[in-house]
Amino acid sequence: MKTLEKIYADKLLKIKAIKLQPSNPFTWASGWKSPFYCDNRKTLSYPGLRDFIKIEFARVIQERFGQVDAIAGVATGAIAMGALVADLLNLPFVYVRSAPKDHGLENLIEGDLRPGMKVVVVEDLISTGGSSLKAVQAVRNNGCEVIGMVASYTYGFDVAEKAFKDADVQLITLTNYEAVLEVAQETGYITADELPLLNEWRRDPSHWNV
Repeated sequence: MKTLEKIYADKLLKIKAIKLQPSNPFTWASGWKSPFYCDNRKTLSYPGLRDFIKIEFARVIQERFGQVDAIAGVATGAIAMGALVADLLNLPFVYVRSAPKDHGLENLIEGDLRPGMKVVVVEDLISTGGSSLKAVQAVRNNGCEVIGMVASYTYGFDVAEKAFKDADVQLITLTNYEAVLEVAQETGYITADELPLLNEWRRDPSHWNV
């Protein structure tokens, strides 16, 4: 029986939310060159897939985190899905900006969080983990307890795993790099000859070049 990781990886590949281009790499905002690009935002355009993600996130949250008082989405990629999950679980929802607004109330967190709340953070994807953990710290600075984070996808970089461990944040994802490569090879999206290059990139993405 297929695992959740492989089922979701297959769904992402089918809608072309994941693109693998070992011979024609992408350039990330960080400046890193990458043979791999994941755009989870595309899932919002597919009602069936959107429901799948919402339901799986809600199930994981209920099974793994116990009492939850609020859901926080990380702007901007996880705002929509975080709101959908909060609606399904009948919980308050807030979202965390990457920086405070430069006008009005200058909010960093949009919505109503009360000190002492137990919060699960919803994220789009995890690369280095920097922006995700910045959102976690914002919630903690608001006097709340972050009891975990759920995300659609993680690259599984060593730097991210260390960052989450150091920040004492439990991370659960619906799929990951290994599952995507496995399904991509099974379906002929990539060949066995391309795997060494893809694995080499993940070992040291900041210095990799084709």
